Amino acid sequence: MVKEGYWYGLPLLLVGGGLLGLGFLWPGKFLFFAAAFFFILALLVLNFFRDPDRLIPTGAGVLVSPADGRVVEVREVEEGGRSRQRISIFMSPFNVHVNRSPVAGTIQSVVYQKGSFRMASEPRASVENERNTFTVGGEAGEVLVRQIAGVLARRIVFWKNIGDHVERGERIGMIKFGSRVDVFVSPEVTLRVKVGDHVKAGSTVIGTSRSNES
Repeated sequence: MVKEGYWYGLPLLLVGGGLLGLGFLWPGKFLFFAAAFFFILALLVLNFFRDPDRLIPTGAGVLVSPADGRVVEVREVEEGGRSRQRISIFMSPFNVHVNRSPVAGTIQSVVYQKGSFRMASEPRASVENERNTFTVGGEAGEVLVRQIAGVLARRIVFWKNIGDHVERGERIGMIKFGSRVDVFVSPEVTLRVKVGDHVKAGSTVIGTSRSNES
């Protein structure tokens, strides 16, 4: 469980417990139904912030998914003045929301930008929504990851700083209540996923560096 989950879930549990206590003092269906509502809401919120361990693939040149979810787009784009391959992953409210580094390397840049809150599955969300973009320099070259807020997600969290070293699959942040993550890789990377695939952060291989392929 990510610690932020307790800040959201525990108040709901306390409200539910208080209503349940009042229900025993002043019997009535309304208070019991209200208590049940807050307990269910608390469980849903705590589920959003779960943080399971993952088995991280080994091997030179392997890139792993930075997020749980469904691949909604794979295309070639211009990003940062260079041609790159973009893999877009849509995170539903039922996915794990913790994001991980796709490669081992050093955090070279972090850029946060305010924006709108379009549906995260829309292509325009990548350039119009609130977003945080960080760059990792590693064995697969320069890899960009963009955390994108959506309709429900209004808070992007990033736990690293420029100059920090990260391991492949290491936790680097989260988007509260789901959204979208884009990963930008070199054209020299052989992609291992396609649109419609379901991926898991840190454990699904999304690509391999061609220089390391046998």
